[in-house]
Amino acid sequence: MKRYALVTGASRGIGRAIAIELAKDGCSILLNYKSNHAAAEEAKRLIEEAGGEAELMPFDVSQPDAINAALDKWFSAHPDDYIDVLVNNAGIVDDEIMLMMEPEQWHRVIDVNLNGFFYCTRRVIEGMVINHHGRVINISSISGQTGFPGKVNYAAAKSALIGVTKTLAVELAPKQITVNAVSPGLTETDLLKQSQEYTRPEFMEINNFPMRRLCKPEEVAYLVSFLCSDRANYISGQVIGINGAAL
Repeated sequence: MKRYALVTGASRGIGRAIAIELAKDGCSILLNYKSNHAAAEEAKRLIEEAGGEAELMPFDVSQPDAINAALDKWFSAHPDDYIDVLVNNAGIVDDEIMLMMEPEQWHRVIDVNLNGFFYCTRRVIEGMVINHHGRVINISSISGQTGFPGKVNYAAAKSALIGVTKTLAVELAPKQITVNAVSPGLTETDLLKQSQEYTRPEFMEINNFPMRRLCKPEEVAYLVSFLCSDRANYISGQVIGINGAAL
């Protein structure tokens, strides 16, 4: 039976690396993205070049009607299949110190980074429960475990993902479904590369980077790949940091 994996926010960065790695593991990828069709097509091409297969699934994770419409269409076309792996990776930042943060900034980040988890997961786990097998991986962040100025909205969402991971793991354990969170440190993505601030040697020295480098998206993907494998059948409810000893 073909194994399907839905990876949200998979057109770039960590999500794309995860999608490629899971495709190498034999999963057929449902590649979610919001609007960057060119980046999504590029991710799909890279997956196919690696010998995998993927189909594009555009929707905004903060919009439950859009999620349901996309999944309804997919389930109708695959009546005998279910989504066995869900990686909740989609996320945004809108940084500002608390004193200056507008309500819209707070709600925007919470809607995507936290509510998106709820809308997607609630819908997808039904098939996992029926089939008594599944993997849910939530991409949290070191920001959800320690403080960074200007990130109260992002930290709130990412720390909440840790709490829901532990609770959902207990709820789904009788159905042999594992739920884990991966918590990367600052990661070398295309967006981050545009900022010289994070690439200066002084930044590594002043801030907490014991290994003196950023995390690579592929390093996050390797961990997600393991957690989705049969070797991780008894690992659930865990928050695994990948931060080079920063925490």
